[in-house]
Amino acid sequence: MVQNDIIWKDRKRTLFGLPLSFTKYYLTEERLFVETGFFTTVEDEVRLYRIMDVKLTRTLGQKMFGVGTIQISSADKSMQDFEIKSVKKPKEVKETLSELVEKNRMEKRVVNREMMFEHDDADGDITSDINDLS
Repeated sequence: MVQNDIIWKDRKRTLFGLPLSFTKYYLTEERLFVETGFFTTVEDEVRLYRIMDVKLTRTLGQKMFGVGTIQISSADKSMQDFEIKSVKKPKEVKETLSELVEKNRMEKRVVNREMMFEHDDADGDITSDINDLS
C-alpha cells in the first residue's frame, strides 16, 4: 500500500474512544485494508467493488465518545462479513466508503442483483419475484 493513496485511516478505539489497540484501518480509492496484531501483523484487504452492504451501528457508549462500528458484507472469500470497529466520525467514514464502493462497482461494471422470494400476491398464493437493481 502506498501512503499517498490513503483517503482515510484510523485505529480501533477502546476505552473512552482512545486509539489504544493494534487494529488499524486504511481506505484507498480501490481497497480497504485491516491490519491487526503487534508481534505478528496480519493485513487483510478487500477490493471495494466486492463490498455488498455497509451498515453503521453505535451503542450509547460509542455515541458518548464520538465513535461507531461499520459492519460490512462482501463477496470476498477471505473477508466475507467483518467490522470496522469503534472509529471516529463513523457517519462520514460510512458515506465515503459507500460512495467509493458505488464508484468502483460502476467502473468495473459490477451489477448487484437482489432476489426476493415467497411474496404473497393478491390471491394469497406465494410467488417468487426477482428485483434487478441494474
